[in-house]
Amino acid sequence: MEKRMSIWFDREGDFMEFGIDPNRKGFFRDLGNDVFERVDAKGNILGFAVFNFTKRSLVDEKIKLPVKLKMIPA
Repeated sequence: MEKRMSIWFDREGDFMEFGIDPNRKGFFRDLGNDVFERVDAKGNILGFAVFNFTKRSLVDEKIKLPVKLKMIPA
């Protein structure tokens, strides 16, 4: 089954979320430095969130997410 990543940005809250299954129930685990991973009850990763996103981008700070991506040819 193919899943696509969605990206959601809340300008007022300065919050960016990257998710692969936004309709699945989950909760956030703090990874430190305003970065959170969203997981389901079994611990499967559903996405990531970054607080203070634009503040980070204005100072050219790298945000490391603990995820590996597999590139699929188009």
